[in-house]
Amino acid sequence: MSMPATSNDRAKVVSKLPGWLRQNLKVRTAQLGIEIQTAVEQGITAWLDLASTTTSVDTAGAESFSTFLPQGQWEEFRRIAEDRRVSLTQGLAQSVQLWLDTHPAPDVQRPEITRRVVVCNQKGGVGKTAITAGVGEALAEDPNRLFPVRVAKALATALRASESPDNVPDAAYDPLDVEKLPGHGLRVLLVDFDPQSHLTNQLGAAPLAMNGDSLTNHMAGDPKGDLRDLIVPVDEENFGGRLHLLPSCHDAFLLDVRLSAVRAREAALERALLPLEADYDVIIVDCPPSLGLSMDAAAYYGRRREGEGPGQSGALIVVQAEDSSADAYDLLTNQMEDLRSDLALDIDYLGIVVNLYDSRRGYIATSSLQGWVDIKDPKVVGLISDLKEQKEAVRMKQPLLSYAPSSQQAVAMRALAREIS
Repeated sequence: MSMPATSNDRAKVVSKLPGWLRQNLKVRTAQLGIEIQTAVEQGITAWLDLASTTTSVDTAGAESFSTFLPQGQWEEFRRIAEDRRVSLTQGLAQSVQLWLDTHPAPDVQRPEITRRVVVCNQKGGVGKTAITAGVGEALAEDPNRLFPVRVAKALATALRASESPDNVPDAAYDPLDVEKLPGHGLRVLLVDFDPQSHLTNQLGAAPLAMNGDSLTNHMAGDPKGDLRDLIVPVDEENFGGRLHLLPSCHDAFLLDVRLSAVRAREAALERALLPLEADYDVIIVDCPPSLGLSMDAAAYYGRRREGEGPGQSGALIVVQAEDSSADAYDLLTNQMEDLRSDLALDIDYLGIVVNLYDSRRGYIATSSLQGWVDIKDPKVVGLISDLKEQKEAVRMKQPLLSYAPSSQQAVAMRALAREIS
């Protein structure tokens, strides 16, 4: 144990702490937004105030641990530890455990109204499915574990860097701009609303049988059972039963035809999914590349409801840094504006995600990205690089955040989830 350096009015203390206890301390301080040195100081203060020694802590395998404490606190701690006949390692472990016991993990913040995120763009191939899955996975991660997240300032830096044609392929990622944060711990339902079933297949599930029940049947007013019975869990080991999928069925190719005979057809998706909302904090809909009646129903489902704040639900638009995405964007936003006007709806844009970005494609990519940035409203909320891990996860039929949890794309997906939370 030593105090070899000072930081302002604090002295650096080098001691030992068991790895499991150090990890619990890291997680809890991150959950509460408190610096580790502040937590240790508070724990030691509380331990010094005890009338007697608290319960012994298993310190087997304790390893070096350093922190900064107020001047004089460590000397007092050493004196009291000697009086109580405990080692400094044991006393520090008791202090940290005391702090953990008196500072429980906060409850997961659940929305009063289930949030609805509609991931859309009528252009195919932009990666809507990957964004749907990645955001849902990020929102469902364990609140009692730490995960690498790209901090908000890194996105702004990457977007500024995009103005230069000489920027490197991974300009959207800098390990120095990554921090470890707790998962959101939300209950998430992913809805595969695309008859091509990409989301269903990517997550290792099977499309629903054509002669059985489906979301299409429920929207058309011809259900064959409870929609809950069609839902399947996604990687329960990594997401703790918080992430679920409503698989697609190829009968969705006929959805627009069937909706044409339904009254108030724009509300058909909401009528089908409303009974499920009590079970989930967030429902994310992977929309088909279409501007038909199904897209009207999806946009209506994502509208702002009474009592819901702006930006809680709405449309997340996925694009690429190339010209055809811009054309598709104009068509989509025109449809949204028509719905807003015709039905007097508040449909919020949650932002634009520029997906599959690679500045090595030169001026087309960098100038197109700048064009998206210049829109301002909706703003760019995510920049996802075109890297191999997403493709590998799809091939393996695994969630990206399970398959490559520390990859650049996973780090960016977590940042995106926080941007729209």
